Amino acid sequence: MSHAFHKQWLKVTAIVVGSFGPIFFLGTMPETAEPARWSLDFLAWPLDGATTYESPDTRFLSALTGGFLIGWGVTIWCLSSFVYDIAPEGVRKSVLFGALAWFVLDSAESAASGNPTNAVFNFIILLIAVGPLWRPAKPLANPSQEPMS
Repeated sequence: MSHAFHKQWLKVTAIVVGSFGPIFFLGTMPETAEPARWSLDFLAWPLDGATTYESPDTRFLSALTGGFLIGWGVTIWCLSSFVYDIAPEGVRKSVLFGALAWFVLDSAESAASGNPTNAVFNFIILLIAVGPLWRPAKPLANPSQEPMS
């Protein structure tokens, strides 16, 4: 993989992570909670309608989750835009380790809470979000090969 491809994939990662933020934001208000309720119902497979957003605590947790996810997505986008050209390996490893930490803890917590199928969905999201970032980019023979953007 080239440095340019990694840099672009970081934007894909940012969108994958950050896209969950607005969904969970909608869960904060009863009149717009259906996308968040459906998402949680789906992730707690089977899709059975048992997941509700009736509790104010659930809506509050949804607000916190949405904020963290959009913030994490924006951070990844900014790392790809402002830092990657200076420290490509540092950015790649930071995003990779952050995604792995999320995957391990979220999957373990999902299983402990009685929703082990979410770990399967987490694995799929991890593969999409990380994509080619598993491996370092090929070293540049000449640092001027790829323009900074």
